[in-house]
Amino acid sequence: MRDLLVTTHTPVLRSGQAMRTYAVARALAEHRGLDLLFVRFGAVEPDEAFRTIAGVQLCEVLPSRGLRRLLAYAGARLNGVPKGFARGVSRELAERAGALADDAGRGRVIADGPIAAAALARLARQRPVIYNAHNIESSFRHQLSGGTRARKAMRAFERGLLERASESWMVSEPDLQAAHELCPDARLRYAPNAIDVEAIAPVTPLTGARNAIFVASFAYAPNLDGLRFLLDEVFPLVWTQLPDARLTLVGAGLAQPPSSDPRVQALGFVEDLHSAYAQASCAVVPLMQGGGSPLKLIEALAHGLPVIATRQAASRLHLRDGEHCLIAD
Repeated sequence: MRDLLVTTHTPVLRSGQAMRTYAVARALAEHRGLDLLFVRFGAVEPDEAFRTIAGVQLCEVLPSRGLRRLLAYAGARLNGVPKGFARGVSRELAERAGALADDAGRGRVIADGPIAAAALARLARQRPVIYNAHNIESSFRHQLSGGTRARKAMRAFERGLLERASESWMVSEPDLQAAHELCPDARLRYAPNAIDVEAIAPVTPLTGARNAIFVASFAYAPNLDGLRFLLDEVFPLVWTQLPDARLTLVGAGLAQPPSSDPRVQALGFVEDLHSAYAQASCAVVPLMQGGGSPLKLIEALAHGLPVIATRQAASRLHLRDGEHCLIAD
């Protein structure tokens, strides 16, 4: 029996969400074999990490455009899917998932994230579909935009995901608790984020360089909000004491340089993260919102760098201030 994992992004390791998808795909493929169905979005083709998972078969769907896409968006909105998620709902993905779910010997069907779960809502009424959650979305999305009304809509949407799912995989114990409070009858399983830390060689921090590194996908709103916090509130204070301190930003999603200050360097997406970490004195994880558990923090620790994180970033990883990292807002 082969499992089916359905995701709404081309599988490339360029975000924390993709790293969770990768860990789940590896675990599923190792146990029973896996068909990984994805809609092309964010990258033209999967990267080597996904293509070389033993036991995985990649299946691509091309998204529609024009009127068909507009109708899919309108249908999703009428079914209570929030705007930002409704844009990613694909009829082609849902249709292909339904066909693959009927294959002989099909095992579990897993919807990877809220957009995939929304796309498979009809299928979930016909057969068991597992929801692989990346966050409790309603715990923070309203803080970024929309306020109370948006939070109510997100809670109703997310409650529906939990009710329909045969089981929901939650990333942290606080997320488990929040999901239970949101939907007491939900069937929940703790499936924490994971990184293959044995594959990461620690670096020697360049303490004299006074260079802090922030690795993130800046297309994700909480990361972008954390960057604004760094530039507007944190580094002006740092520079009063250490005028030569620098900040290096690594990750895709910045349409333009975030600062005109030459001490801030944006490298964009880089293939070799090890070299980027090797040029740093410390790593910063300045998240003020968000759920789940930030893989960027685990990754920075695995590289052997001193880490400074906000309480929000560290709260789901059982880290102790002054022992594992420094925690401060």
